[in-house]
Amino acid sequence: MLLQLLAVERLKIRRKAVWPLIAAGGFGVVLLQAANYALRYDYLMKLNADDPWGHLLSETHFLAVPSLIIGMAIIASMIAGVEHATNAWKQTLALPLSRLSAYAAKFVLLIGLMFAACSMLAVGTIALGLCLSIGTDIPYDELLRICYLPLLAALPIGAIQLWLSVSLANQAIPLTVGVLGTVVSMFGMALGDFVPYKWPMLDNQWNEPLIPAALGLAVGLVIYIAGSVHFVRKDVK
Repeated sequence: MLLQLLAVERLKIRRKAVWPLIAAGGFGVVLLQAANYALRYDYLMKLNADDPWGHLLSETHFLAVPSLIIGMAIIASMIAGVEHATNAWKQTLALPLSRLSAYAAKFVLLIGLMFAACSMLAVGTIALGLCLSIGTDIPYDELLRICYLPLLAALPIGAIQLWLSVSLANQAIPLTVGVLGTVVSMFGMALGDFVPYKWPMLDNQWNEPLIPAALGLAVGLVIYIAGSVHFVRKDVK
């Protein structure tokens, strides 16, 4: 059932230019880094001669977090906006499927699309590093950490954005929340360890990136469940 609903959801957003946005989020960060190195190549190579891959991955992570958060807001709005734009919620929920399944399909689609963006980021970062001739000794463990752990840590943010986007017909509100959250995340290092908008930075007093990822997974599931329960009980116009 869920796979069928996912197929339907993909058809709904087929004309929404979702994949160009996903590619822009994943490869866009890489292009920004490429421009940075193109302008300051000699300086950056001398500054980080001892660990060029580490510097590249660190800078990529810093740019990728805001892109991830604003991407979640935009994609969640696009996924939910189809029914809002056409007043089709009643028709959608009149089908022989449960509301829980309908909500789950939207959430899984959101996370799946963001996973695709993270995968593009990983591939693009490897390609950029090789083009910059910083060596073939790629630290894959660090690469996977900066590309995928932030997605787990950002699950509460994605769950909130989907909840708002599904609940509110005016998509300006969830998008505004997304923009504000993106701005807050850029100052994540200054936030407390238990502020969700800091978690995708994977920085904490214990110096353990798995902690914010685990917190994100747990809190994200709680918020997702709360959103799905609200959706089941909500009157649909």
